[in-house]
Amino acid sequence: MRIAVNTRLLLPNRLEGIGWFAYETLRRISQDHSEHEFIFIFDRKPAREFIFGDNVKALVAHPQARHPILWYLFFEFGIYRILRKYQPDLFLSPDGWISLRSKIKTLTVIHDLNFEAHPEFLPRHIVWYYRYFFPRFAAKATRIATVSEFTKQDISTRYHIPLSRIDVVYNGANEAFKPLSEVEIAAVRERYAGGQPYFLFVGLIHPRKNLENQLRAFDLFKTQQPSPIKFLVVGAKHWWSDGLDDVVKNAKYRDDIIFLGRRDMPTLISLYGAAHALSYVSHFEGFGIPILEAMYAEIPVITSTTSSMPEVCGNAGLTVNPNSVEEIAKAMISLTTDQSLRHSLVANGRIQRKAFSWSLSAKALWQSIEKTLDE
Repeated sequence: MRIAVNTRLLLPNRLEGIGWFAYETLRRISQDHSEHEFIFIFDRKPAREFIFGDNVKALVAHPQARHPILWYLFFEFGIYRILRKYQPDLFLSPDGWISLRSKIKTLTVIHDLNFEAHPEFLPRHIVWYYRYFFPRFAAKATRIATVSEFTKQDISTRYHIPLSRIDVVYNGANEAFKPLSEVEIAAVRERYAGGQPYFLFVGLIHPRKNLENQLRAFDLFKTQQPSPIKFLVVGAKHWWSDGLDDVVKNAKYRDDIIFLGRRDMPTLISLYGAAHALSYVSHFEGFGIPILEAMYAEIPVITSTTSSMPEVCGNAGLTVNPNSVEEIAKAMISLTTDQSLRHSLVANGRIQRKAFSWSLSAKALWQSIEKTLDE
């Protein structure tokens, strides 16, 4: 069997959420099913680390898919030409985009519909593109996979896709995330937080991630509960806004807010393991991998009551209204003053995380591939 795969998000040292999903599932699937041929389609010269075996053939389609016009040309001409030439049994797209011109059986992975729920967080032309094409991608695909029950229902409701055509393939987390010893914790805190405990935020600095309210809550927390605790932000400043700039400048405890930028995996593992808690109170998520990473690091979580986050978090964290600065601050106070609560949440996380792993993700995605081939 020959399976063609859109691998444009496999970028060395630049893997984000969907890129990690593609990397972790495709690596396992291609190696576990070495009897099949996989054609990985990149939009630039591929890195050797993404060619997972002799059964993987790497091809480059043009042009590079980096803005709406090029997205269209890449999938409707570059990808289409390769699919027409090689005639695979299936086309798998881990990031949701497909070729509408192709008649090859297609499995697309739609991770979320944040652009439908919160169009205000994206440029208008991007929202237009997504809202025009994604309903068409969903209707055209033979089957759809997605990363949570919440998003499965969302896709079905918004795009009128039968639930029977949608499979849930949960995300996993790198199991290198782990708790640290007291000595290791002290060393990490000394290096990054002046020796103090800290709340940790991990993710793109983007309006959807609701960092503004989390920093407002941190300021309120420090006012109500005097503490040397810090707030560390790990993530690229792709969408830094004037509003966020004002929040940081006007924060009473702005010297306790530390921006670390993007960090490599070993550093990230250390930062999780030494954190007091994860603050991940986003407005909307299709899954929320940092929640799961925190469970492996065995730190408690503060997250949102919205979208998929309660589904992922279970009873391993505190869920709050992302629009309520007071609720977020109250959760911070609870995790600082109630040690029995902290221990309980960490213990619950050890159980909750068993439902999510990249091995389980790869098996579920392969099952979805088999269902697609049987359609």
